Amino acid sequence: MSIVTRNNMRFPSLMNEFFRPDWLGGSENYAASLPAVNIKEDETGYYLELAIPGKNKEDFNVEVDNDVLTISMETKTEDEKTEENYTRKEFSYTSFKRSFTLPETVNSEKIKASYKDGILSFALPKKDEALPKPKRMIEIGK
Repeated sequence: MSIVTRNNMRFPSLMNEFFRPDWLGGSENYAASLPAVNIKEDETGYYLELAIPGKNKEDFNVEVDNDVLTISMETKTEDEKTEENYTRKEFSYTSFKRSFTLPETVNSEKIKASYKDGILSFALPKKDEALPKPKRMIEIGK
């Protein structure tokens, strides 16, 4: 005898909706995740991009301590609606914190950041000694 799993319930979405933790409403599409990150490198430095739409640049806290770049954000919103016989109060809290260990080749004094169109961007320039040296000709002696 073998166990057969069947998923052909007539109303699976009804049962799924009933047993969801948010079946009373509110955060039904809530996804606790960190923002997507792109990291690129070229000859002159590293470039870091985080996708965080719908925020203001004042919402972010960026700091460098002991060659660790830490990016964090925390926002709180509250909405209250009062009618004759009820009061509805909704609030949300969003936060994240990402830390990146910087390579020894990064000049942490010259890091630049910008926020545009939902993308938080960082330019992490390399130290002068880490930049590629230009080619030079070496003469061969006798």
